[in-house]
Amino acid sequence: MDEQLFFKKLNSLCASKEIFDFLSSLEVMSDTMASGALQRISEVEVDDDGVKNPEGVLENEVFRALCFQFEFESSKLSNTGLLNALQALIKLRIDPQSTLMASLLSESEERLGKGQLTVKNLCALGESLLELEGPSCATLEQIVNHMQQKDIEKWSPREMVMVYKMLQVTVREGERYQDLLNRMNSATLTIVSQLSPKFTSLILNSLVVLHQTQAVPLVTALCRHSVKHIPYFTGDELVNVLEAFLCFGHRDQIFTEALETHVPKSISTMHPQTVSKIMQYCCRKMILSKPIFDAAAECFISDADGFTTDQVAGYIIPFGTLNYLPPSASALFRKLETVLHTRRSHFQPHTLLNLLHSCVLIQRYPVNFLPKIFSPYFLQQLQAQPPGLDRIVTSRLTQLFLTVTLECPFYEGPKLLPKYQVKTFLMPHSSLDVHLLKRVKNGLLCLLKKRIYFASEVSTPYFYTVDIEIKLDEEGFVLPAAQWEEVHRRIALCVDGQNRFCVNSHNLLGEEAIKQRHLRLLGYEVVQIPFFEIESLQNCRKMADYLHKKIFPHTYGLSC
Repeated sequence: MDEQLFFKKLNSLCASKEIFDFLSSLEVMSDTMASGALQRISEVEVDDDGVKNPEGVLENEVFRALCFQFEFESSKLSNTGLLNALQALIKLRIDPQSTLMASLLSESEERLGKGQLTVKNLCALGESLLELEGPSCATLEQIVNHMQQKDIEKWSPREMVMVYKMLQVTVREGERYQDLLNRMNSATLTIVSQLSPKFTSLILNSLVVLHQTQAVPLVTALCRHSVKHIPYFTGDELVNVLEAFLCFGHRDQIFTEALETHVPKSISTMHPQTVSKIMQYCCRKMILSKPIFDAAAECFISDADGFTTDQVAGYIIPFGTLNYLPPSASALFRKLETVLHTRRSHFQPHTLLNLLHSCVLIQRYPVNFLPKIFSPYFLQQLQAQPPGLDRIVTSRLTQLFLTVTLECPFYEGPKLLPKYQVKTFLMPHSSLDVHLLKRVKNGLLCLLKKRIYFASEVSTPYFYTVDIEIKLDEEGFVLPAAQWEEVHRRIALCVDGQNRFCVNSHNLLGEEAIKQRHLRLLGYEVVQIPFFEIESLQNCRKMADYLHKKIFPHTYGLSC
């Protein structure tokens, strides 16, 4: 039987017994056919849990005869037959220390040393060694060194992926192999459109691991190419893609729209870790995707009992960070409370703090759990684990304490000791837009005539910094900013640049929303000056008119 007919028949068989019966009917077959038979056996007999029927395969006479042939005639095998057999036997979990495997590996390494292997052969050997010996395999470096001498432009997508994978485990120092990587990155850019979902994901993962931050054109092309693959990525593949987006700072509206289409209808079959990574991606990129968040909320309500504690946090924290309550908010936070009651001790201290802090951003008050948070023992646990009690952690603790003080007057549990409180909140997502602030200050100067009538970046006794503060007396006249007597009203202007909002949205981020809420509770009249209301104001006079209407809708005056 010629090889073409052999492989056509072989690939139509779906059980090892059928394959063995077929092989028994043949009088003779080449080593390529024999290794192909081993590969087909491994395909039908091996799944994620291992070999389905090890005894039925390994004890079969035909299988044993094939192994005998490969062990004692390894030097006579073609490169393809040798390496295909090696790959198949590794998948079938043949003992790496057996004389059969030792013979095949020895022959492969001898041919490698003599430079007898093609690019395809080198990649097949590399794949086998990665599977068999893992990252410590020194032979991989030999393979990579041989690959450097090959014509990269002629590599297939599969070969390109395999070399990236080998480089992931062989590049341990500085700029080593960077020249090869540069050539590979350039060559891969020309074949991006040919890449399958699996290969797209694997290459992006390699670029992350290999710190290829300079490969911007390739990363951009791969990220754009990944859009059409979103429905076809496995969970792990999608996680790789999202991690690459996060690592390289890429954000694409079309990608987000594709996620919004795919996630709601597929979330019930997704692994919680995949959904958690999607939520993390949205959170880090400040993307408030209501379709995704609403679907995640429903999924959490029904399935959270099976989530890990990190997955629980991964689902919930983005709601607070992006200041969004889904339609199912009541059921969502009831479920969260149940999970916390039953598994509170399982949460790592910093994870629990971040989770509870995210809740108060959106006015969900974890009062029952705060005695634990403010207890000396828990604070010691926070301090003992990275990042310890750094300024972000103490800011969150202080904001929790301020929240229960202002919004939960019925709370009578332990308080946060002053030594753990910050003087000023660190708000990493809500830094002041200095250019916008300057425009507003110029408008106020035009409106109020003198700079003494307002102050900027004012620290308060309540941990917050007010962007601009204006003081009024009892009759509504503006007082000098430095005056402390006869102050009847304080106006806090919140100059909200784009960075204080979700991307492409007028939805304030959670940390800015809670700040403005607390300032009102502390007695300030909060006037929001969002970027989208003033970006079209072209001159100082128009800005002054806008501020006049915004701050003093009826009238204003100056004290003498």
